Amino acid sequence: MNYTEEYASKLTTAAEAVKAVKSGDWVDYGWCTGHPADLDRALAARMGELTGVKVRGGVALSAPAIFQIDHPEEHFCWNSWHMSGVERKAIDQGFAYYAPMRYSELPRFYRENVEAVDVAMFQVAPMDSHGYFNFGPNGSHLDAVCQKAKVILVEVNQNMPRCLGGFQEGIHISRVDKIVEGSSPAIGILPSAAPSEVDEAVARLIVEEIPDGACLQLGIGGMPNAVGSLIAKSDLKDLGVHTEMYVDAFVDIANAGKITGSRKNIDKGRQVYAFGAGTKKLYDYLDDNPQCMSVPVDYTNDVRTIAALDNFMSINNAVDVDLFGQVNAESAGVRHISGAGGQLDFVMGAYLSKGGKSFICCSSTFRGKDGQLKSRIRPTLAPGSIVTDTRANTHYLVTEYGKVNLKGMATWQKAEAIISVAHPDFRDELVKEAEKMHIWRRSNRR
Repeated sequence: MNYTEEYASKLTTAAEAVKAVKSGDWVDYGWCTGHPADLDRALAARMGELTGVKVRGGVALSAPAIFQIDHPEEHFCWNSWHMSGVERKAIDQGFAYYAPMRYSELPRFYRENVEAVDVAMFQVAPMDSHGYFNFGPNGSHLDAVCQKAKVILVEVNQNMPRCLGGFQEGIHISRVDKIVEGSSPAIGILPSAAPSEVDEAVARLIVEEIPDGACLQLGIGGMPNAVGSLIAKSDLKDLGVHTEMYVDAFVDIANAGKITGSRKNIDKGRQVYAFGAGTKKLYDYLDDNPQCMSVPVDYTNDVRTIAALDNFMSINNAVDVDLFGQVNAESAGVRHISGAGGQLDFVMGAYLSKGGKSFICCSSTFRGKDGQLKSRIRPTLAPGSIVTDTRANTHYLVTEYGKVNLKGMATWQKAEAIISVAHPDFRDELVKEAEKMHIWRRSNRR
């Protein structure tokens, strides 16, 4: 049987394909822009006859159809590896939960630890002449999902970019059970907010630390994007990319001629990433671009891989930071926001890199729901807050008031350094709290 004949024999409708799902099954929706569309709607239409279905996904850019049925909590629960705003609302509605992880470990979770994958369903690019369906910008851990899955359903989307790679960027038709030619919706958009004055101030402090030939990792959010925009306008040259998430800022830096990858110790000349999400500009840039390399996340986020790249610059956000140097990047107290992702992977890997630096950046303050100005630098993290990066791992902390390198410091030195980049209105109170906790020593720099 040739691939065309095999394709025809496996081609079916979404409604027919989702009959594979039974009550009590574990169903995997893949990741981010690869979440199914037509298959999701077909499954939602069946939910009235199903109970106890457990669904895995992550970084949902829009609400799946199964979220929109009556009383979803009576039929299924959503389990996210990394929460978006859509998924946070589902937590509040009582049918979604976070699955904690270090992102680098996710493929191994599937191979060794998750209970089951009864049915996997996700969007793919059209099959190529060799019988492969490309995962698009969602390589991440999908090959591991497919290794575990009992049934694999692929939904072909004509708009899915074909993201080239080194390995595990697609699935062969021989491993697929059913094929659905979907309605080919536009790929989900993750717009970048315009940088604020604070974002730009933080970005300037970080960019002056970046040398020519550095290898970049940018997290999600306004500040990392502001850094990217500033790099695109800078005199920096011969930059490399090795990142968990490919974002719009990388396209701007590349189009400005700043990215060559010529000084990378490994994967020379390639922009390496585990998944990507942004605007159409990003998807068009990734499509069939041999300079960009889609690989699984246990490669991009492996501390050993990151450490092998000289002058590695890791730039990520935080929700808040305490005077011990503990970083929370995923919750507001007990209210879940996002997830651990790969932040700790890159914080550790960048420090191990020759000449490498990891930057945790945040605004010094935010407005609470009551309209009051509040400090992101706290004496201790709020009860229930998650420690994403431990006090032993935090390298540079940057706010609009400055940057401090926290490595090699005693607790009193760290407290002093962290308070020095807090908003001036909160510094005296932070000093008082540090004194109570016995981590304050009046030094000559006070």
